[in-house]
Amino acid sequence: MLPFLDLAARHAEAAADVERRVLEVLRSGHYVGGPVVAEAEAVAARWMGRSGAVGLSNGTDALMLALQAVGVRPGDEVVVPALTFFATAGAVAAIGAVPRVVDVREDGLMDPALAAGAVTERTAAVVPVHLFGSHAERPSVPVPVVDDAAQAVGADPPCSDGVLSAVSTYPTKLWGGAGDGGFVVGDDPALLDAVRRLGHHGQVGAHLHQTVGGAPGRNARLDALQAAVLLGHAPMLPQRIAHRRQLVAAYEALLPPRVRPLVRTPGATASPFVVRVGRREAVQQALHDAGIGASIYYPRSLTQQPALAGPHAPTPVADALAAEVLALPVHSGMGTADVERVVAVLSEVA
Repeated sequence: MLPFLDLAARHAEAAADVERRVLEVLRSGHYVGGPVVAEAEAVAARWMGRSGAVGLSNGTDALMLALQAVGVRPGDEVVVPALTFFATAGAVAAIGAVPRVVDVREDGLMDPALAAGAVTERTAAVVPVHLFGSHAERPSVPVPVVDDAAQAVGADPPCSDGVLSAVSTYPTKLWGGAGDGGFVVGDDPALLDAVRRLGHHGQVGAHLHQTVGGAPGRNARLDALQAAVLLGHAPMLPQRIAHRRQLVAAYEALLPPRVRPLVRTPGATASPFVVRVGRREAVQQALHDAGIGASIYYPRSLTQQPALAGPHAPTPVADALAAEVLALPVHSGMGTADVERVVAVLSEVA
């Protein structure tokens, strides 16, 4: 069996350090905030090429609070790309704003011209998504840009061009924890402070709470146990990125012509590694029958999500990609022989 992901194998690589750090937190009795969280925030800032970071409970909260910190309020519009995980638009809707969906380019990244053209007097922010760790071009717009960099830790250069960037450390991510987690990174201390206060009930003193730009705070903190897990995995990131790139290079050298890698920008993490293929369901089933895991990122564009009911401008490129994209396994437990095994199945059925 070749799983799509192998989180147990990944843990085994860093088990001694991860478990030592977790045990230290448990024995400390300090489970919320503190030096372990601060250390993880510093690591996140370095990886994303920014001066500061705020640890948060998950990537969705990170995006929600980043948008609120830059001034997005209920009723405002926020421009988002059509091909992404639902949370990109869900975070917008959850704070009472309205996602304005625009089409993507053939590489799956937000079309910057369409994004600029979608800006109106109601637009309060634009959210490029650094999809699969590729670097989305920052659109030229007169409103704040907030990156959805959920999949982009480890990209070179860092995918962090906006005034703030939201990161996820969900277990499936390249830098993943043992549960939910995330960060907002940036260079403006005032904005980062706004994010921190929003994620800590708007607290400014003992039993004293204020709104942040009119928005009430809530509990969205990164806990010390997840921070400890992330710190235990952090030293392994360069090795894992290098190994992933070796696997991707092997795939690209061996894939049959009918299986086309989704175009990636230089330095992308390929997290996950996505190809375009016809007869996708049949191909995925053949892989499954051969004991090989594969997944679909993402089977429909945001315009096709019932929770985001219309009206939307047409998104033909995103719709076409959503019908063809298939993510192949690339993880620490794999070697070149595993890539050859996947390609052998693809060559028979694709």
